[in-house]
Amino acid sequence: MINVTSAQLYIWVASFLWPLTRILGLLSIAPPFGNASVPMLVKLLLGVAISIAIAPGVPVPPALDPMSMTGLMILMQQFIIGAAMGFAVRVVFSAVEMAGDMISSTMGLGFAVFFDPQSQGRSSAISQMLSLLATLVFLSINGHLILVAVMADSFNTLPITAAPVTAEGFHYIAISGARIFSMGLQLSLPIVVALLITNMALGILTRAAPQLNLFGIGFPITMVAGFVLLAICLPYMLTPLQHFLNETIETVRMLGGMATIPPMPKR
Repeated sequence: MINVTSAQLYIWVASFLWPLTRILGLLSIAPPFGNASVPMLVKLLLGVAISIAIAPGVPVPPALDPMSMTGLMILMQQFIIGAAMGFAVRVVFSAVEMAGDMISSTMGLGFAVFFDPQSQGRSSAISQMLSLLATLVFLSINGHLILVAVMADSFNTLPITAAPVTAEGFHYIAISGARIFSMGLQLSLPIVVALLITNMALGILTRAAPQLNLFGIGFPITMVAGFVLLAICLPYMLTPLQHFLNETIETVRMLGGMATIPPMPKR
């Protein structure tokens, strides 16, 4: 007769439930898994499949009741860790969308907005095009596979324990959110500067020939110049995009190695 103790049952349940929670936290935010167009059932099934694959290699978690207060705190902690890793990847895509918005407004396409299923809001056509480009670059460098591999390795570098996680990694995530603006500016700066020069030239032309209708010729010229500059600059955007995505993967790997606060010694 097989006897199963409650401690063994807790370990079996926790060995699957807690890794699944960290993985679902990543899949809920990190592109391309976190896109709202991906059904929730698909995300759940993908998380379950990844959990089944990596569960045998996860270090044995503490023998705690998953429904106890400590078990629920560990559950919340695992979700926060996974969400932080997903947010680190989302930063790059937000920077790309910001670059597209800056380019669209400079070209005069600020009115050409569509519903964006990723942000559940309205974004410009150029922003969505650059976001699709970033997604293709991310998939071309096998970023989705590397992300899953880093997540699986994080259970060894950051094991599941009841000890709280130090705040250094989350502080770095909060600071890296400011990089959205710097990365977006770096990606859009060549096109924005070129369009600014075009607008200055149109202003000088209008002063030299006041009979010209600036509103009649300015909009088509800036739009055509913007599309020409996009066609020229798109191949050169691949290198900084790959650099930013590689930095993001290193950030996720760093978050997977966050230290835990050792428990206070008993007196």
